[in-house]
Amino acid sequence: MSVETPIFSATFIFDAGEFDAEFHRLDALIAAAARGSSGYLGEEAWEDPKTGRICNVYYWESEAGLQALMQDPNHLEAKRRYSQWLKGYRVVISQVLRSYGDGLLPHVTAQATPLSP
Repeated sequence: MSVETPIFSATFIFDAGEFDAEFHRLDALIAAAARGSSGYLGEEAWEDPKTGRICNVYYWESEAGLQALMQDPNHLEAKRRYSQWLKGYRVVISQVLRSYGDGLLPHVTAQATPLSP
């Protein structure tokens, strides 16, 4: 079903390199900044066990929260230093148009109606 109010997502896809204490420190600060940003709705993450590729998806009620995270000083520092820890990355910014399923998996787009069987 269509999502009644706009929802924006940022999908961060990356191939992990060597993580150190500084990476984990910045990662925790960025995650906290995302969760504390205006309109933050939630996040999901998964890893492909064959390739080690990791995907983090963050959701917001508006693009303003996403923009705030992009300007966070810790995010900007990590962006400058990404090649120390990552073998490559891609970011996909999207507006969620629909979300549907059988209703058994909770999601930030819970306002969407499950499909009828």
